[in-house]
Amino acid sequence: MRLAVYNVENLFDRAKAMNLDSWADGRPVLERFAALSGLLGQVTYSNADKAKIAKLVSALGMEKSDTGPFVILRRNRGGLLKRPKAGGLEVIANGRADWVGSLELREEPINEHSMRNTARVMVDLEADVLGVVEAESRPVLSAFNREILPAVGGTPFRHVMVIDGNDERGIDVGLMTRKGYPIGSMRSHVDDCTADGETIFSRDCPEFEITTPKGARLVVMVNHLKSKGYGKKDVSDAKRKAQATRVAKIYKDLIGQGVKYIAVIGDLNDIPTSGPLKPLIDSTSLTDIFKHDAFDDGGYPGTYGGSTDSNKIDYILLSPALYAKVKAGGVFRKAMWPGVRPKKWETYEEVARPEDAGSDHAALWVDLDI
Repeated sequence: MRLAVYNVENLFDRAKAMNLDSWADGRPVLERFAALSGLLGQVTYSNADKAKIAKLVSALGMEKSDTGPFVILRRNRGGLLKRPKAGGLEVIANGRADWVGSLELREEPINEHSMRNTARVMVDLEADVLGVVEAESRPVLSAFNREILPAVGGTPFRHVMVIDGNDERGIDVGLMTRKGYPIGSMRSHVDDCTADGETIFSRDCPEFEITTPKGARLVVMVNHLKSKGYGKKDVSDAKRKAQATRVAKIYKDLIGQGVKYIAVIGDLNDIPTSGPLKPLIDSTSLTDIFKHDAFDDGGYPGTYGGSTDSNKIDYILLSPALYAKVKAGGVFRKAMWPGVRPKKWETYEEVARPEDAGSDHAALWVDLDI
């Protein structure tokens, strides 16, 4: 069987702030959105909180309207704020119970060429089991599978599953499998918390149990750990380390229950030698597929952007019994922008511009004799 993983960076729609030409432009928007969401979710608003809310609403371009260039403030009932004719903003709510509504990121359609190139990767991988990172939802992934894959000459997967995670931007993790590889029991970890009650996973760490045509039982855990993209480095690193530690604990528990074949796959948002990933990379029996003699990295050690050492952030980690079943593996970069001086790798003809790339991430695959 072939197991693969691909960060698709959304399929149909993506938050406008994440579609800007430069991450330096999108990062401040997402940081303000996160800060405002946190303040609005508080039980009570102090005068200092109200001042911060008003400042952030204005900074997000909503000083005159609830619809900003990148964010929408939906107010269904109750009163949150007023916009006096004289100008400025006045927060009138004293807490979350005083108004009903939500703060949402505005979305826009994905570039059509990018969308089709994403589908081409999913077809050309020829995976029996495909982990998907950054899918909007199960209905969206199912529609993409049903409508777009056939449009580029592919056959839809038989099973599609996404469990909604904790990310407000609609970037979840999921699994697609072919006929003969049914998805059995599933376990979500969206509610896993630290000792102080903080939610651990930014998205989720779902456990999917797959049965192969030979009757083998395989547990796949799809992950997307905290990014380095926004927020303070020490806070992001601590969050990612807590997530890696929890994934390691889940893995060890499965091993203790007698499960032999386990794969931890996905975008871990850090390099193998990083401190935050040590609990998972160094303190478990999992092995990175990149270390296998039968694995071909295509001449580049990374999986993201320019595929340098510092961009090795996507993983297929295998338990000892599963690692022993590896026959081949590789990195699939045909939908990634290859640069021009020099062009690093061959791509689809349709990848004519950076914005046509199916994703900034390569797909990883491994063939297993189970």
